[in-house]
Amino acid sequence: MNKLITTVGLAVFCCGMCANAQTQREQLSAVWVADQGDGTYKNPIIHADYSDPDVVRVGADFYMTASSFDAIPGLPILHSNDLVNWTLIGHALRRQPPYDHFSKTQHGNGVWAPSIRFHNGEYYIFWGDPDFGIYRVKTKDPRGEWEPPVLLESAKGIIDVCPIWDDDGQAYIAYAYAGSRAGIKSVIAIKRMDAGATHTMDEGVIIYDGHELDPTIEGPKFYKRDGYYYIFAPGGGVSTGWQTVLRAKHIYGPYERRMVMHQGSTPINGPHQGGWVDTPTGEHWFVHFQDKGVYGRVTHLQPMEWRGDGWPVIGIGHEGKGCGEPVLTHRKPDVGRAYPLATPPENDEFNGLRIGLQWQWQANPQATWAFCYPEKGVLRLYTQQSPEASRSLYEVPNVLMQKFPAPAFTATAKITFTPHPDRLLGERAGLVIMGRSYAALALRKDADGLSLVQGIANGAHQGKPENERIITKLENGSLHLRVSVEEGGRCRFYYSTDGTTYHEAGEPFQAVEGHWIGAKVGFFSTRTETINDAGWMDVDWFRITP
Repeated sequence: MNKLITTVGLAVFCCGMCANAQTQREQLSAVWVADQGDGTYKNPIIHADYSDPDVVRVGADFYMTASSFDAIPGLPILHSNDLVNWTLIGHALRRQPPYDHFSKTQHGNGVWAPSIRFHNGEYYIFWGDPDFGIYRVKTKDPRGEWEPPVLLESAKGIIDVCPIWDDDGQAYIAYAYAGSRAGIKSVIAIKRMDAGATHTMDEGVIIYDGHELDPTIEGPKFYKRDGYYYIFAPGGGVSTGWQTVLRAKHIYGPYERRMVMHQGSTPINGPHQGGWVDTPTGEHWFVHFQDKGVYGRVTHLQPMEWRGDGWPVIGIGHEGKGCGEPVLTHRKPDVGRAYPLATPPENDEFNGLRIGLQWQWQANPQATWAFCYPEKGVLRLYTQQSPEASRSLYEVPNVLMQKFPAPAFTATAKITFTPHPDRLLGERAGLVIMGRSYAALALRKDADGLSLVQGIANGAHQGKPENERIITKLENGSLHLRVSVEEGGRCRFYYSTDGTTYHEAGEPFQAVEGHWIGAKVGFFSTRTETINDAGWMDVDWFRITP
């Protein structure tokens, strides 16, 4: 028998670049499906934290990307044929530059509000890193490899970058400013770039000041239609704002302003920041997010129409008002035919050469963190020494996680912990719910043998330590670990030695959001000392159920 262990390297944690057989076999979500099966859909179309979404259509295919901040692989690429049923087909960012900087956890930093465009046979994604500047990647095949990132401009505070190639061959970028870095905000600016999108060409011009009507305006998306330049941009703040559209006959303005969607009487707060797209049949739609706290910024789809006066309106209930309200349910887009139901992946059996595309690390990974082991059908996570300066798992880079997929769900994993036999290395491995505070259910080796422990770190983002309590002593390291997440994010942990009978473990935990993101669920495998070898945790499978 071939005793092959397949190296993860840039495969397990960054192989989002290529769809694999395991992903193609992914089952439909058991906890959230937007397509109602009767010609209608419900919002959110993805109840997961794909924040600041942008979308482009090429032929019959829609491609979407979203903010990924410091999670790697970054820049998720989702695909749909009807704007309701989405699959995750890859990632455009293998590792995040500057590479050494992002080898450590950088919560809330990195990729902010990207934009995706198709130009001259190539797909482009632009984003602003608030600390380092304007980046872009490109490819001819969004399901395959994306070129390494190109830094167009080193800058501090430029965010939410969106390009436009004008009819005369000139190219421009619309962007906003992060007040925390730039010292100003609530303005939209435009600067020139070369047509090949390799560098910017001037200092930029502010074309709209939103302090009076659109405080915290940001996230511009740049379009041209019927001789007008349009900038779609959210105002009013992430959880409480609205969607604004600016338009002008000349690229530098003057720009007129109109609010085109707000919350109104609906429960969908802050409906804004996203992208306009049309269908092959000529309909118009708008993809945006809603900030749902612990669940992050979940993805919504709204009907959109262009009025006779050349202004768009998003949502419904806008008769005579020019400003719509978001829908909770609606008929599906007319794209000319019906397509199968689909959802982003959640479960993982770990039987293939690569893990599922839904998994991301807390930092640029190292090749020794994890290996697929197809002969055994497991993911092996070797214990890694936590950084000396780290005060909790919140500051540990080798934490592998995925987004919350629904308001309520249960996550169960079958694991086997095999600590190093010869030394006490402070090894721990297990299941974690991560946000600015976190809770973990872990197997720990100490002088008395193996124990199952619960660790809770309230205020981990403020440097607060983890408090640990022993649940039970263990005869061996084979267990089923489970967390049940109730609506609102209340979590209860369980364990089982036989996969049938589950025992509650520790106290309930109220999950909270992370830095600009929702809470996540996943795995860790750590130690406090280093020798020339390590123990490990094998994850046989991970499953999301109601």
